[in-house]
Parts: sequence; C-alpha cells; structure tokens
Amino acid sequence: MGKKILIAEDSSTMRSLIGSTIAAMGDYDVVEAENGFEALRILPREMVDMVITDINMPDINGLELISFIRSNDNYKSLPLVIVSTEGSEKDRQKGLALGADAYLVKPFVPEELQNLIRKFLG
Repeated sequence: MGKKILIAEDSSTMRSLIGSTIAAMGDYDVVEAENGFEALRILPREMVDMVITDINMPDINGLELISFIRSNDNYKSLPLVIVSTEGSEKDRQKGLALGADAYLVKPFVPEELQNLIRKFLG
C-alpha cells in the first residue's frame, strides 16, 4: 500500500488538480478534506504520511490547521505543504514559522509539488 496524503482545500477544482498531480506519481493514496475542520476529523481516523493545505478556508483555516498539527505529539513530524494564492513573502514566512515544511503559490507547477512529495516521502 502506498503512502497517504491528506489534501485540505475548499476548492473542489483545486483538490482535484492536486489529487491528479499526486495520482500521476503512482503509489500514493489521497484523502480529501473540504476545510481544516474536516481535516482535523480525518487525522485520527486515517494514518496519513503528509498534509497539503490551503490557507484560506472556511471554519478552520490552513494556518490554524498547521498550528494544531504542530502542537499535537502524534503529528509533530508530519510533513506539511501549503499551496495557496497568498504569495507575499510575509504570508510565506508566517506559514513556515508556524511549522509548514514548504510553501507553493497557486497556480503551481505540478512537477514542483511532485518534487516536494518525493523529498518528504521518498
């Protein structure tokens, strides 16, 4: 069984794009969440190996999701990648300071995301 990646993204189009980018790599399973709240409900049920999250989402946003994950001993070492339209250096620094391992700006180049996945999951 492949490694499992959780995508937290409120746009179904973007979830689909990220999912197909991952599927093209083979041997990775994808779990989708429409927002940070749903992602937090999925985390204890699914053994995920990585989280890819947007920042701007309803209920619990991506930064709050990252904060929660990094403060929880069970998920501290989980690789976290932000994929967001928020492209300023300030947004980038904030996401990385909260504990994200990488930050991609939408629209992203699929190969960049694939390279990050390989980097963190082998």
